[in-house]
Amino acid sequence: MNASVHLSMSSLRAHKRRFAGTFLAVFLGVAFLAGTLVMGDTLRANFDTMFGDATSGTDAVVRSADAITTPGESQGVRQPVSTSLARTLDRVPGVAAAAPSIQGAGQLVGADGTPVGGQGPPTLAGNWITDPKLNPYRLAEGRTPTRPGEVVINRGAADKAHLHIGDTTTLRTPDPVKVTIVGLATFGGEDGMAQVTFTGMTQADAEKYLTARPGEASSISVRAGPGITQRQLVDRLTPHLPKGVEAITGQESAQENTDMISSQFLSIFTTFLLVFSGIALLVATFSIHNTFAIVIAQRTRENALLRALGASRRQVTAATITEASVVAVTASAAGLAGGIGIAAGLQALFPAIGFPFPDGDLVIKTLSMTLPLAVGTVVCLGSALMPAVRAGRTAPLAALRETAVDQSGASRARAVTGLALAALAISVTLTGVLVSPSLPLAGLGAVLALSAFVVLGPVASSTAVRVLGGPLDRLRGVTGGLARRNALRSPRRTAATASALMIGVAVVSLFTVFGASLKATMDQTVARSFAGDVAVSTPSFGAGGSGLSPRLAGAIGRLPEVGTAVGLGRGVAEVDGKGRALTVTDPTALARTFDLGRVDGSLATLGTTGIAITRAEADRQHLTTGSKAQLTFTDGRKKTFTVRAVYGRSELAGDYVITRAAWAPHRTQDADTLIAVSFRDGVNTAKGKAAVQEIAAQYGNPQVQTRHEYAQSSAGGIDMMLTLVYALLALAVLIALLGIANALTLAIHERTRELGLLRAVGQTRSQLRAMVRWESVLVAAFGTLGGLTLGAFLGWVLVKASDNASDSTFAFAIPPLQLLIVAIVGLSAGALAALRPARRAAHLDILGAIATE
Repeated sequence: MNASVHLSMSSLRAHKRRFAGTFLAVFLGVAFLAGTLVMGDTLRANFDTMFGDATSGTDAVVRSADAITTPGESQGVRQPVSTSLARTLDRVPGVAAAAPSIQGAGQLVGADGTPVGGQGPPTLAGNWITDPKLNPYRLAEGRTPTRPGEVVINRGAADKAHLHIGDTTTLRTPDPVKVTIVGLATFGGEDGMAQVTFTGMTQADAEKYLTARPGEASSISVRAGPGITQRQLVDRLTPHLPKGVEAITGQESAQENTDMISSQFLSIFTTFLLVFSGIALLVATFSIHNTFAIVIAQRTRENALLRALGASRRQVTAATITEASVVAVTASAAGLAGGIGIAAGLQALFPAIGFPFPDGDLVIKTLSMTLPLAVGTVVCLGSALMPAVRAGRTAPLAALRETAVDQSGASRARAVTGLALAALAISVTLTGVLVSPSLPLAGLGAVLALSAFVVLGPVASSTAVRVLGGPLDRLRGVTGGLARRNALRSPRRTAATASALMIGVAVVSLFTVFGASLKATMDQTVARSFAGDVAVSTPSFGAGGSGLSPRLAGAIGRLPEVGTAVGLGRGVAEVDGKGRALTVTDPTALARTFDLGRVDGSLATLGTTGIAITRAEADRQHLTTGSKAQLTFTDGRKKTFTVRAVYGRSELAGDYVITRAAWAPHRTQDADTLIAVSFRDGVNTAKGKAAVQEIAAQYGNPQVQTRHEYAQSSAGGIDMMLTLVYALLALAVLIALLGIANALTLAIHERTRELGLLRAVGQTRSQLRAMVRWESVLVAAFGTLGGLTLGAFLGWVLVKASDNASDSTFAFAIPPLQLLIVAIVGLSAGALAALRPARRAAHLDILGAIATE
């Protein structure tokens, strides 16, 4: 074993450049993985600290015990509690202070008339709690609100909106309210809670604009007297609470807030980054394997001589594994340092691009260091294992051969295995997405398809390179022909080199196709369901935004240009024990503006005791027209409704529809999410839109869009997602580029004598550089073409699987322009990867190259 180690160290010292690409591939993959883990740990710790600091004075929170949670949401809606309960609790022994906390949606309008925030994180408004220890916000500048219309806003929102103390602006609650800013606040020492905005007003204003009726609060914040622990305080409060109301400690409340941020954002954020870390490491695996395979092939004679001199198979294999171990450990250790640097860079970068995460030192946990180190080492050793075994099997007589012939691409067994895998992948995938819809089956089919592509790579590479390189003979003459023959020389090497790029291009293509399909689905949904001329909406997604004033639809409906204007509000209730979202609207006007498909029963007869549901939901709940359904609202009241209509489509109208009159007794803060407007006959779109915009400007200036504009706007978040995806996948493409460059460098080293002979018989330096570049482009073209094909197929699988998992009908779309750009980037990566190897090849000393053994 000592001899193996000595041999490995000598080989590494003598051939450091051979492993430079492997080192970089492992380094980048491990650095991204470690950076993601450190960033996630840091954000969780910093949010813990921020919430802990902000709520340090709150020892208990009193709230409704039950919450109604709808599918797809982690945080439920709770029944309000009476503000008078604060006075009752204030008299409980051990209580130092108790104050009602009223919270709702409130979106500020900036100095330029544009709403602030709303793109995901919520825009909050509430009463300014006068007890500074119970108030999670701290007054930083100005004074507290004391008169109607006065507000304090968080400093981050003020900076973003270009608002200052003394300015007057509009607060959408969603009804527009004129407010004057009298103070600026911080949250837990920060200018705000990430991108969340907050507007604090007097309690009277909060009750007036944020609740359905005066005397209601979201919760009661309680502070303990000296010597009373939080748990003791909760125990003292509990006997004084009415039925259906509970008390939790301040620590539990802060932890719930942290868990909410973690579940809604941090977990998704870190999982998203971890997926791309995995993709980067997968791409690195192909690059590493290819490097070791080439190195072992080049050292065939050297290993054979060792065997002839008495080295055992085990010693030769151990020497190769030792080389891989040294590269793996050093590159992974360097990657850990790089990961800490990436986390620090992200921490500084996010505030600059609009994600003001809480400040704090980097948190480096043991798992965040050991896991990337272990993964990097295992990936590198696993990639080198098969080449090491092949090295150990080198026969001593191979030392007498001048060269080794690689016929791996022509292997009949490989072709049969690959075709069998491809057939199995297609059958499993079609079964999972068409015959018996199943996400696990579809996922298994996708994995089998990837495996089939990898196995068939060497078999397909010869044919693909001949076809793709055919024009080179005519366009580039002898130089092009030599480049094509070099790429054909080792099918396995060509396929392995291209596989890394193929994976990167496949994932890019997958998300490109899926994003285009989501846009096409939105266009299809709006075109099929929305029969109006313009839509009025707020520019928000996720939890953000305050919605639209319920009075706006009526104001628009009174315009002489408008035939129908219907607002779609949102309510929440339990339907037969399960949380469901309700669409609150005028059902008759809804049917005139939206295509609901076939309607059984009558939407006009819902009244205050009727409900309309989709056919899919009716089948799921075993309901028909005339059936009874019990609804439990957030105020705790239960009411039996009669199913008076069953309709076909639910994309924009939702699964459950009730009237505003039925919702009014149970509503909290009322708002519409969308207003659909149809013009009278003879009114052109431009004239009607201008009239609607004039009215909308009086209600906080929401967006007024045509049907096409509304569909494009609704799909706007997809472009943001794709931009982030492309930025992250650039790492995978970079690793693939390094793999191509490393393979070319090693191939040039292998062909040194051959290149010297070409130069000796008259090939110019520019011709030699062109030959190497075109060889690289051919390899990249093979990988790009395979990646586009695989990515398009996997995109189709994902669209079909999403279609089967949803009530909505997904449209499949292939965007030719975007995929063309991906193809150009893939080919450019090949040309770029060849720059340094081509330059080195062109500067070889001719006589020295010819004399090379």
